[in-house]
Amino acid sequence: MTTALEHVDVLIVGAGISGIGAGRYLRTEHPSKSVVILEARAASGGTWDLFRYPGIRSDSDLHTFGYEFKPWRDKESIASADRILAYLRETATENDLDGRIRYHHKVLAAAWSTEDARWLVDVERTDTGERLRLSAGWIFSAGGYYNYDEGFTPHFDGRDRFAGRIVHPQHWPEDLDYTGKRVVVIGSGATAVTLVPAMADTAGHVTMLQRTPSYIVPVPKEDKVASLLTRVFGAERGYALTRRKNIAQSRAIWRFCQRFPGVARKAIRYLNVKLLPEGFPVDEHFNPPYDPWDQRLCAVPNGDLFRAIRTGAASVVTGRIETFTETGIRLESGQEVEADIIVTATGLNVQLFGGIDLTVDGRPVSYPDTVVYRGMMLSGVPNFAIAIGYTNSSWTLKIGLLCEYFCRLLRHLDDNGHDAVWAIADPDLPTRPLLDFGAGYVQRALAGLPKQGPAAPWLMAMDYHEDRKQVRHGAVADEHLHFSSATVRAPVSAVG
Repeated sequence: MTTALEHVDVLIVGAGISGIGAGRYLRTEHPSKSVVILEARAASGGTWDLFRYPGIRSDSDLHTFGYEFKPWRDKESIASADRILAYLRETATENDLDGRIRYHHKVLAAAWSTEDARWLVDVERTDTGERLRLSAGWIFSAGGYYNYDEGFTPHFDGRDRFAGRIVHPQHWPEDLDYTGKRVVVIGSGATAVTLVPAMADTAGHVTMLQRTPSYIVPVPKEDKVASLLTRVFGAERGYALTRRKNIAQSRAIWRFCQRFPGVARKAIRYLNVKLLPEGFPVDEHFNPPYDPWDQRLCAVPNGDLFRAIRTGAASVVTGRIETFTETGIRLESGQEVEADIIVTATGLNVQLFGGIDLTVDGRPVSYPDTVVYRGMMLSGVPNFAIAIGYTNSSWTLKIGLLCEYFCRLLRHLDDNGHDAVWAIADPDLPTRPLLDFGAGYVQRALAGLPKQGPAAPWLMAMDYHEDRKQVRHGAVADEHLHFSSATVRAPVSAVG
C-alpha cells in the first residue's frame, strides 16, 4: 500500500528568531492553516543556540530585536544569549509551536509544480541519514543569512606551525580552558569586541589583532528610559513606547551618519578618547578608513571593551598578518604577538535560504538571476517567501513587517480563490547588489545572491518607516504580482 505524501499549507524552514516569529503570525492570523517548522539542528533558537563563545550577546537592543507582539521584560536591553534563547523558546511555547517544530530535519531541495500548485520538498534526517519528502503549498525560508556548518577563516601562512590551539567562535570547544593564557582574537567586528572583554577577566592577557579598525560605540546595558516607561505605563504600553523611541533613535543616528559622516566620525572618536587610557593611539586602532555605517557600528555595553583596555587586561594591535609562528603571530611590520590560544573571529560564510536547491517546473532557479520583491519574494519563484532583516537596525523589525505582509497575501489568495502567486520583474529593470553593505562577509557573497531594483517594490529597503508604508500599509497586490488558481493555470516564467 502506498503511503500518502504528507501535505502542509506552510512549511517554515528554520526555528530561529525568524521562523518562530513567522509561526506565531501564522497561528494568529491563519489558525486553520497547517504549519510545520523544519529545523536542521537538534534545538530551536538559531544563532542564539548555535554560538557558545564567552560573552555572546545581542548587538541590538531587545526592545527592537524582540518581537513587537511580545514585550521584552528583562531589565537588560543589551542581553546575553541565554536570556534571548529563553525569550524565543517561551514565545514558541506560548503560541503552540513546540509540537510543530521537527528537529534534525534539513531541507535539501524543493521542486515547484505549477500544475499541482505545490512544492515537493526533499528532506534529510540529520540524526539518521533518512531521506523523506513533504508536500507544501508555501515555503517560508527563515534560515537566516549564514552557513551554520562552517564559519569563514581566511588562509593564514604557517597555521600548522602554531603549537597552541586555534578555534573559531562558531565552533567554540566546551573544554577550552583559557585561564591565565595569552589569547589573540583575530578580528574587529561584533564577535571580537564581545570576546575580548568577556575573556579578559580570566585569561592572562587578551589581544585584539585587527587588520582594519571598526567603529566601536559604548551603549548602556540597561535602558533607564525603558524602565521608567514600564513603571509608568505598564509592561505592554511601556514596551511599545520604548520600541518606538529606539526605532526613532537608531534611525536618527543612521541618517546623521549618512548625511554628516565627518561629524559622526569625530563624535565617535571623542567617545573613544574619553574611555581609553590617556595617550592611547586612538587614530591607529579606532579610526576606520570608511565612513560610519558603511559597515555596522559595533556596540559595547557599558564600554566593557574600553574598560578591559584601561585595566591592562586587553590590548589592541593593528596590522597585517605575515605568518603564524610556533609561539604566536608575526605581522608584516615584523612585530611578534605571542599567544597560547588564537581565536579566528574572522566572520561568517553567507548562505541564503539554507542552501536549498530550488526548481520551478523542472528549471533550476539561479538566485543571481532573480530580483527580490518587497524584500520577501524572488521574481519568478511562486509561493516562496524569504526572511532577511535589516543590516542597519534590528533584524527583527523587518521580519515582523514581512510576516504581516505574508499573512495579508495569504488572505488575499484565499479571498480570491487563488492558490499560487509569483512576482515578475521587467527584463530591462536596472538591478544592483542585494545588500548595500561594506562588510567583508557580504562582499564575498554578493555574486551569488539575488538582486534588488532601483525603487519599490524591488528595492531592498533598509528604512523601517518606509517599509511600514510599503509593506504594512501598502496594497497587497500590484501589477508585478501574477496569480493562478486550479481553474485557470498560467505558466510561470523561468525568471520573473
